[in-house]
Amino acid sequence: MDFARIVILAGHYGSGKTGLALNLAVSRKTADNEVIIADLDIVNPYFRTKDSEEILRQNGIRLISSIYANSNLEAFVVPSEIRSVFAKKDAKVVMDVGGDDAGAVALGQFNGLFCSDDYEMLFVVNRYRYLTQTPAEAVRVMREIEAASRLSFSGIVNNSNLGAETTEKTVLDSVSYAEEISALTGLPVKFTSVREDLLAGLKGFISPLLGVKIYKKTIWDI
Repeated sequence: MDFARIVILAGHYGSGKTGLALNLAVSRKTADNEVIIADLDIVNPYFRTKDSEEILRQNGIRLISSIYANSNLEAFVVPSEIRSVFAKKDAKVVMDVGGDDAGAVALGQFNGLFCSDDYEMLFVVNRYRYLTQTPAEAVRVMREIEAASRLSFSGIVNNSNLGAETTEKTVLDSVSYAEEISALTGLPVKFTSVREDLLAGLKGFISPLLGVKIYKKTIWDI
């Protein structure tokens, strides 16, 4: 799959953006390129990209996150280093944005920089999460994020899952849901993400697919 230099992942709380951002960053890393993952999740202190700092270090990926990440201090602060990703035109960037419009506000201040760069903003959806269980609900969240960020989505990522309880049927049952969101918005489904152990059974039924590793247990697995 081809991606813009900067890939922004945004969506509803619990849609799985952080785990997806980690996988996407790792998949974009090669021996001769620099990859940066920027944690813009200033809303949710419980599941942060910074939690996977060691995995990123092992893969040679630079992490930008708030100095308050994983602390007891609630501070809605955007890392000042974010501006550096617009200067490093040879680096590939993945941005993990906090849930809904509250988190997307962080993007708005960089609107001009995004518009002068090669970027795409992907709407991450999970059919099985509260408040986005219907296409209409998901589109409502999408429009709220666009208004807050002053940026437009360019594609949809179907990340529908039930954590450890996810089966091939779980994913297959979400395809029509993602397609309806696509029909309502005119945006393409960029890809469907699926846990790596389910990948082989879904090939030939869904395309394109992105296999993902579960680097950290979700709330459903605790």
